[in-house]
Amino acid sequence: ARAVIEAIDPGKDVDGFHYHNVGALVVGEPAFYPCTPWGVMKMLEHEGIGVEGKHAVVVGRSTIVGKPMALLLLNAGATVTVCHAKTRDLPSLTRQADILVAAVGRARMITGDMVKPGAVVIDVGINRLPDGKLCGDVDQESVAKVAARLSPVPGGVGPMTIAVLVANTLRA
Repeated sequence: ARAVIEAIDPGKDVDGFHYHNVGALVVGEPAFYPCTPWGVMKMLEHEGIGVEGKHAVVVGRSTIVGKPMALLLLNAGATVTVCHAKTRDLPSLTRQADILVAAVGRARMITGDMVKPGAVVIDVGINRLPDGKLCGDVDQESVAKVAARLSPVPGGVGPMTIAVLVANTLRA
């Protein structure tokens, strides 16, 4: 996979995975950033949700979503905590989040008791239940009672990912 990524012209890397673009993200320079986390940032911006000075908690550390999400939030002035499968006492950390991003790949893992009242919750997950229905990483029903804002699944982050990919393709 590394050789394939390195073979792509960074100026044509609309997914934002080339090492040049990843490095630019780390140091906060303009580049092609991974589409899903960049889409989340655009969603927050569109909704008028300020990031600067807020405590953001990202649940998930993948190279496609979790890590770049944390870097984008950090670059925008948030204080960022990254949680993952090995995190001890996850609910104590998620309850501190002003902005909670769930990108872990486990259906309805984030429940209402794990969310700070008034938090903004972004559900990046997409999971298929045994009955064939789609759901996110957030239990929408219980979290909606606590959160100030909650992105839906389906129809939330997914369309933003596609919109950013199209915008990047046009820019490339």
